[in-house]
Amino acid sequence: MSSNQKHENYDVLNLIGYGLSKFNTDFVKFYGFETKNAFYEYIVNIGISKTIGTVKNRQDRFDGMNPESPRKGWWQDGFRTDYKFRKDYIDSLFGNLGVEDFVNVVKMSIAQKIGDNVLDSTDINLQKNENNVKTSPLIRSYFKQMQKTGREAEYYFLNNYMAINTFANAKIEDARLFGDGYDFQLSFPTQYFLVEVKGLRNDKGNIRLTEKEYNKACEYKNDYALVIVKNLINVPKFVPIFNPVQNIEMEKCKITSEQVFFRAVI
Repeated sequence: MSSNQKHENYDVLNLIGYGLSKFNTDFVKFYGFETKNAFYEYIVNIGISKTIGTVKNRQDRFDGMNPESPRKGWWQDGFRTDYKFRKDYIDSLFGNLGVEDFVNVVKMSIAQKIGDNVLDSTDINLQKNENNVKTSPLIRSYFKQMQKTGREAEYYFLNNYMAINTFANAKIEDARLFGDGYDFQLSFPTQYFLVEVKGLRNDKGNIRLTEKEYNKACEYKNDYALVIVKNLINVPKFVPIFNPVQNIEMEKCKITSEQVFFRAVI
């Protein structure tokens, strides 16, 4: 497999590599195995990886970024520095979890990936459905967030926006909770920009603006930037588009949905 081709189970293997690097043998023991080799063979048997070496190599890519680990891995040799972003992103979601909770995150990820095609295994009580994994609602919520391309793109922008020349010396403020048509405000002494971030797993794909985002872009024009983070599955790269309504062609689409709510008189 070339360096430009990503493993079909790339995200799952990253979680496994992170867990092995951070928790070492405790990770496989809480998963239900006595040895790492037994765990490696299991991951191959259920189809997440074709070879044991692939699983081992994934740990090597995270080793060295973990200050508590005595292993240098490949990081010290400058191997694929984009893994620093992978490690930091997983940290942002699950860095405070202990080994048992993180093992459950990996189990949910595997169950979601292979579903009912998983080989039955009686020795480790494999969970075939993520709903069977015993973990807290909050961890499930974080797990769902991990699946969202937009969140990953926003995290990457928040930590790397200085690489965009226009924003190199800007102060960044997070506006995502407001839901007002933009994600971040980038401020200078005499100017500011509103930034909406979108993510693409690969180098090409479709993005869409909500009506609120579109209207905000119309209002602020050159002070509004749509920043697309492309190639999230490989080495992310920014494509900033200022005044996007003017500079890219968009098609108006309408989705009609039923809104359900529950009312009570108290």
